[in-house]
Amino acid sequence: MRREFLAACAAVATVVASGGCITPSIPIPPPDPALMSFSISAAPGATTAVFAYPATHNYAGSVVYLYNRDQGVGIILDANADGSVGPSQPLAAVAGNQVVVTFQIEDQSVSSCVRLRDGAQDPNNYCD
Repeated sequence: MRREFLAACAAVATVVASGGCITPSIPIPPPDPALMSFSISAAPGATTAVFAYPATHNYAGSVVYLYNRDQGVGIILDANADGSVGPSQPLAAVAGNQVVVTFQIEDQSVSSCVRLRDGAQDPNNYCD
């Protein structure tokens, strides 16, 4: 009886100890285009866009990638402690360019692509 009890305790301990290793992580949601804001500025010979995103706890501590598919340029920046971003450095872009916004936290990356316009982005104007 004592041997069976010890075997049962060992089995329970093994299950409990291994449970922490198989706990799935909760995926972060992709950035919402309606919350993205780009301020487009035109200067002689160059048009740029500056990106901003409001505080979102899901993105705290993330690295943010902005990539202009049409011009083949991008920038990388850190999100603020509250998950907000920006204002970013200027990104070479003109209205209508396809810009991919990616948030990366540890081993998770989520992206949204928008057709650039001044101000808040249209969540229904998809990239190709």
